[in-house]
Amino acid sequence: MTGSDMKELEARGLVLLGCGKMGSAMLEGWLAQGLPVGSVWVNDPYPSDWLAGLEGLNLNADLPDNPAIVLVAVKPQMMADALPTLAAYGNGETLFLSVAAGTSIATYEDMLGSETPIIRAMPNTPAAIARGISAMCGNDHATAGHLDMAQSLLSAVGQVVRLDGEHQMDAVTGVSGSGPAYVFHLIETLAAAGAAQGLSDELAMQLAKATVAGAGALAMQADDDPAQLRVNVTSPGGTTAAALEVLMNEENGFPALLNRAVAAAANRSKELANG
Repeated sequence: MTGSDMKELEARGLVLLGCGKMGSAMLEGWLAQGLPVGSVWVNDPYPSDWLAGLEGLNLNADLPDNPAIVLVAVKPQMMADALPTLAAYGNGETLFLSVAAGTSIATYEDMLGSETPIIRAMPNTPAAIARGISAMCGNDHATAGHLDMAQSLLSAVGQVVRLDGEHQMDAVTGVSGSGPAYVFHLIETLAAAGAAQGLSDELAMQLAKATVAGAGALAMQADDDPAQLRVNVTSPGGTTAAALEVLMNEENGFPALLNRAVAAAANRSKELANG
């Protein structure tokens, strides 16, 4: 987080509307970077023990007059009840940064005012260990300074990318927002397949977890792209080639399966956004 961002947050305050797992992961990252706990207000009817134990935190207290940022991290179904409590900050200097899935910028503009600076972001669950990736976009009233501050805040829990526009958010949801669940299921099924070949459940799971985690780390660090990394470990006529012949089948292998899965998630994201 830049020094100027930190000073503005210290001076004006940061409000979290909802502070579940994602909000708590982000707050923990900000505090580690030096944000004073006294500059943070959390509005959450069911705070965790960790939140309740943060000495100096403004928990469910009177909010500041003109906070720099309101981070909206409540579940979408709670939005209609929670957001109107902060409507007084609309059409002003306060930036609203949303990490709530399925809630469009237009919805926030309707509830807060059309001149409200709003940035919508889609983080994912590896943010809990600061290994997430967030995609973000803003409305016409979100300035370059607002975008830089939002990126600085989101960087506390991983990488940040900026989208060309909100029209890309459904696709992002299908790839990175929902994507960790696909990988967890890969680990689950890879371990089950190992057990089916005679390994104990515990050993198969240990091998599957370490293999997926290690391959992911290698893909992030290697100069070669994933396609080349795949080629590098595939000997013609070997064991990996035999497996890939199944997995890369155009009709029922990974390409077709993941294309359908990502499309299903993106389409559901559109449905949720449209109510």
